Amino acid sequence: VQVVESGGGLVQAGGSLRLTCVVSGTIVSPTAMAWYRQAPGEQRQWVAGIIPNGITKYADSAQGRFSISRARAQNTVYLQMNNMKPEDTAVYSCKAVVRAVDVWGQGRQVTVSA
Repeated sequence: VQVVESGGGLVQAGGSLRLTCVVSGTIVSPTAMAWYRQAPGEQRQWVAGIIPNGITKYADSAQGRFSISRARAQNTVYLQMNNMKPEDTAVYSCKAVVRAVDVWGQGRQVTVSA
């Protein structure tokens, strides 16, 4: 099973970015998918999650600005990030739960300039 993220990059404060996460190598759809982020010198923190029935949850820091969604195929998840702030700067990683096993992607750098 592989998890591959794409998107991200550099944006000015107030701007938007989208991250995409694709899970491959499994015939079983992930039971849950989530985005995490880790800023330099800090612990990794959970950002948002989604389960197959479409229920989503967000960290307080992402609520109202970020949106997690899932494609029909169930193996692709997006993180739309709006009104971004410099404190959103981090490496963002996608995690998929497949057959009760956590599978992580490599992560994508997101940098928000002031």
